[in-house]
Amino acid sequence: MPRRIRYLCLGAAITSISIGLWQVGGAVHIQAKAWLAQALLQRAWAATLDGGTTARPWPWADTWPVARLAVPDTDIDQIVLAGASGRILAFGPGHVAGSAHPGMRGHSILGGHRDTHFAFLADLQPGMELRLQAPDGAWRRYEVLTSEVVDSRHARLMPYEGRSVLSLVTCFPFDAIQPGGPLRYVVSAVGIEQAKEEKL
Repeated sequence: MPRRIRYLCLGAAITSISIGLWQVGGAVHIQAKAWLAQALLQRAWAATLDGGTTARPWPWADTWPVARLAVPDTDIDQIVLAGASGRILAFGPGHVAGSAHPGMRGHSILGGHRDTHFAFLADLQPGMELRLQAPDGAWRRYEVLTSEVVDSRHARLMPYEGRSVLSLVTCFPFDAIQPGGPLRYVVSAVGIEQAKEEKL
């Protein structure tokens, strides 16, 4: 094999390996960032519960914990942040501004990335329980009612006035190669006492 072709093959192999390592490194970085942020957020949440005032997870943070989300049937236990911009969602699930405060009466909407904090949404089934802890320390229980895929360009989440509803929203499909897109996966849950009444 001529030397020039050998160099071209070697160059192509090195380029392919470099791109592969870069892709794996990026995925590992996202997962590590999400894990470390949740550890810092757990500490800030504990301080919020102890002191009764908002505690920021790190000094320069432009967000703070507003709730704690848990799924008893799984190992899911996450701190929810104020706001739902892409920058905030890199650290944890976020509360969508304008929706009811997490744990309060009304329609509370939480957003999260499909490949980190809200990947578990794919496994939620109707009847499963979700728990949401408010800054006052009280836990509110919700029952999953539905899961659906909606087009964000046309769909609007209902206000559910007078009811306690929790919607968890992430991008769809879960295994998409390109991030973003118009489709959203929405899990809707209703307060446990309310769910019992609606089944009667």
